[in-house]
Amino acid sequence: MQKHNGRYSVYGNELSKKQSRKTDKWQRMFVKKFDFDPSESYNLSVVDNTYLGSELGLRNIVRDGNGEPISADNAVVCSTIRMGFGHYRIAMAGASCAQAMGYTPLWMDLLSIPGISTDVINFCNTWYSRFSRTSQRSSWFNTHIWEPVTTGEPSLPLLNAFLNSWIVGWPWRFLKTNVKDYKMSELFAGLFGTLPSDMPILTAHMWNCMGAVAGGMTNVVDMMFDNWPMAFQLTEGAKHAVQTPSGYYGFRAMRGFDEKGRTMKPVPADALHFVGHHVDHELVHNIEDDCAARIARMESGEPRRLMVTMGGAGAQRELFLAILKHCLPLVAEKKVALFLNLGDHASNWEWLKKELGNDIHKVTTHFSWDDTRSYADSIRTGHAEGIHVFLHDNIYHGVYATNYLMRVVDIMITKPSELAFYPVPKIFNARVGGHEMWGAVRGAEVGDSTCETRTIPETLQAIDLMTQEDDLLRMYCDSIVRNKSIGIYDGGYHSVALATGTTFDRSKLKTV
Repeated sequence: MQKHNGRYSVYGNELSKKQSRKTDKWQRMFVKKFDFDPSESYNLSVVDNTYLGSELGLRNIVRDGNGEPISADNAVVCSTIRMGFGHYRIAMAGASCAQAMGYTPLWMDLLSIPGISTDVINFCNTWYSRFSRTSQRSSWFNTHIWEPVTTGEPSLPLLNAFLNSWIVGWPWRFLKTNVKDYKMSELFAGLFGTLPSDMPILTAHMWNCMGAVAGGMTNVVDMMFDNWPMAFQLTEGAKHAVQTPSGYYGFRAMRGFDEKGRTMKPVPADALHFVGHHVDHELVHNIEDDCAARIARMESGEPRRLMVTMGGAGAQRELFLAILKHCLPLVAEKKVALFLNLGDHASNWEWLKKELGNDIHKVTTHFSWDDTRSYADSIRTGHAEGIHVFLHDNIYHGVYATNYLMRVVDIMITKPSELAFYPVPKIFNARVGGHEMWGAVRGAEVGDSTCETRTIPETLQAIDLMTQEDDLLRMYCDSIVRNKSIGIYDGGYHSVALATGTTFDRSKLKTV
């Protein structure tokens, strides 16, 4: 990152000297808090991933292990962090596509490699989760603090001035937050500097991307999330794989990235690439068959299969419970089969058992990966009914269970986060953070999802429309097939091609 006369700049756009000093102070806070040693060395090696090695060909990069040396030969690093499930899901899409294109995906979760990255990200994630939960419990906090921070839209005048002066409250959309995050991520340079500098690397979060660039890596592709361009997602020195045309324009023009509304110098065209949605190879490859199966089940009167995903923060529990209670009589009438994925959060299962009370006997549980996979495979051409709860003891299966089940469900109910970009008919419930709003807009406009249903009654209405009528499900399935034909879901493949300097060719992909 360039600094001249006391001012940092990004793509030729300068911060003020005061803001630049604040970002330096932000970095020094972490250096002092975690006793950072810039000379710390990292002994990295590669071991088999025992969770998804067979599904995605994953191997893990670990520290101080007894694995094999890291080699750039025919390998692609997929670097992510656990901050919710979305960034894991993006990295899994990259890994899946890398394997399909003949590469070995090497998984690099910054929270699984002890060191400064673990300390810093855990600190940030604790506050992020706290703010996210608070936003769901307080409409005032959500309206006047969380949405302005996550979108850059103004808050109340005095509160807006406070958020923009306090570095913790800097809105994500503004350029100063980009520099703040880069200075923090510079502390990860030693870790990434251990990898071969020309090794292809896909990053699923900007902190991974910034750390890789700071560490001297030269083939860095950031698989960008969401559909609301924000300055903190950019990393000068990397290629950016953008999922949507509107997102591409927003980043290209750096639209709205100046807190005072000034027009900014654009991002160079060779730093941005419109690639399409980041989706697993298995899902893209089987779109036609899976949509045909949905239509066949609909026409034969099978129970409509609904999948609901629940995050670990416990946000939206009221909505989750309302959906469950609304569906109980529909399940009894064999109009709906309900799948609830709790990820790897056992506390949500304890909560759910209490809420179900005497209805708990109606639930079939799937608490191992073998059971989840076996059940999903059995209903691919078989019958499904009842209520099924999926819970796993690790994040890999907790995240991937949704992806695996996606192929055998008819409708997914989700907030419009990273799942907004997946090729399955969707009902969007209320967002958590204003930045997610535009994921719902994207899904609705490409025709594979409802608009965002902002209230519980709206969500329940959408469930009734999608389960008691046939027109929406048919329309969404038709759109998904059409979208595949024009490459809307090919973002993962193109990201791998950008990192490896190759060209995506669908005819050369592995079949699944």
